[in-house]
Amino acid sequence: MRKRIYHLGLQSADSARYAILPGDPGRVESIAALLSNSKKIAENREFITYSGFLGSEQVLVTSTGIGGPSAAIAVEELAMLGVKNFLRVGTCGGMQQAVLGGDIIIPTGCIRSEGTSKEYLPVEFPAVPDFKLLCAVTNAASLEGCRYHTGVVQSKDSFYGQHEPERMPVGSELIFKWNAFIKAGALASEMECAALFSVATCLHVSAAAVLLCVWNQERARAGLEDCEDFDTSAAVRIAVEAIKGLINNKK
Repeated sequence: MRKRIYHLGLQSADSARYAILPGDPGRVESIAALLSNSKKIAENREFITYSGFLGSEQVLVTSTGIGGPSAAIAVEELAMLGVKNFLRVGTCGGMQQAVLGGDIIIPTGCIRSEGTSKEYLPVEFPAVPDFKLLCAVTNAASLEGCRYHTGVVQSKDSFYGQHEPERMPVGSELIFKWNAFIKAGALASEMECAALFSVATCLHVSAAAVLLCVWNQERARAGLEDCEDFDTSAAVRIAVEAIKGLINNKK
């Protein structure tokens, strides 16, 4: 291994067993503030990493940027440093009308509408979180007392392909599949979980996610109130408590 790992800019001395993965680099510092003795240890491109502690256990907080390719790079390189447990904290858009802006979504599986996971696993192989880590997240969400949903989410590559499919040459296909996913019960759409879960599966490490629903275009389309909520603090608290639970259970 290089003295500093290629994309993340970390080195072997930064080894840890746990990592929290926000997409947005702007959220890293605020998440790390919930750890003790936190400090910034690396920054390169979209990847910013802070290190801190929960009790005596070191925890890394690393941003992954937008989409599957950069999320896959982050997981690959953190795994090289010894990380065994990855927890994504991010945002999503609701797909079922029962999902409101401000709700928490905990994915139990992903529709692999993106390309990164296809370079790791055959299309027939599901993208699913680690069960014990998933349980730690749901337990933390219950203790937080927030409104949350568990179920399947869609992971895609094109934000505007979702929001403006009619202007795309393949728009009819996008709209057909979107409606099929809703009919099947998909809760929300986002851009990283399928890659995260697939890479973790291939590396034999654990991964899960907790997402804030920021809005729901399907409610707006149906003429229902569509409140917007960009406050990820509850999702962050759930993630930190879930990691604490893992540490206490020696996972």
